[in-house]
Amino acid sequence: MRVFNSSPPSEAQTRTRILQAAQRLFASQGFDGTTTRDLAQAAGVAEGTLFRHFPNKKAILVEVATSGWVEILTDLLTELSEMGSYKAVAQVMRRRMWNFQKNADLMRVCFMEVQFHPDLRDRIQLEVITKMTDVGEAFFQTAMDKGIYRKMDAKLVAKVFLGMFAIAGFSNNTLIEPDASPQQMQEMAEGLADIFLNGVLAKD
Repeated sequence: MRVFNSSPPSEAQTRTRILQAAQRLFASQGFDGTTTRDLAQAAGVAEGTLFRHFPNKKAILVEVATSGWVEILTDLLTELSEMGSYKAVAQVMRRRMWNFQKNADLMRVCFMEVQFHPDLRDRIQLEVITKMTDVGEAFFQTAMDKGIYRKMDAKLVAKVFLGMFAIAGFSNNTLIEPDASPQQMQEMAEGLADIFLNGVLAKD
């Protein structure tokens, strides 16, 4: 009887396992509460393997935060490009809520750790937030040029939208119950979109 041994994981697979384990642990017990031994055990690697891929634990934190946000940015850009109209904001908000579970650990890590690590905050600001704002500004400026949105500061509109986008993505802990039904999520998304598009003042 022949025995087939699975091939060892590639360097890229090992690195991914380390990052996934770090994201889970940092989210549940914090960066300072997680040891490199914890990380190695959770990733199923030797502790020395961590330092073959990353110079230190802080580098792992930075990679977890920035690489995760790049994926979220890509998702957002795809959603904006596929919007049927400039008024379809509710669709984007609803998808953010549906994707909460996927992004929950990442957002928890970022919300917790940026207050203690200014260099991480600056890295996210430079590599992610600034790029998201620039893309949003171009998107809303185009809508204003077409007469769909009223003329105003497109960068400010982008910042307001991205703030709502972040809240929608973190909505299980802020706006809506974790066990909310699809109907409740839809209603919340439509409410956010209505406030964004129409404001709160009564029309004359």
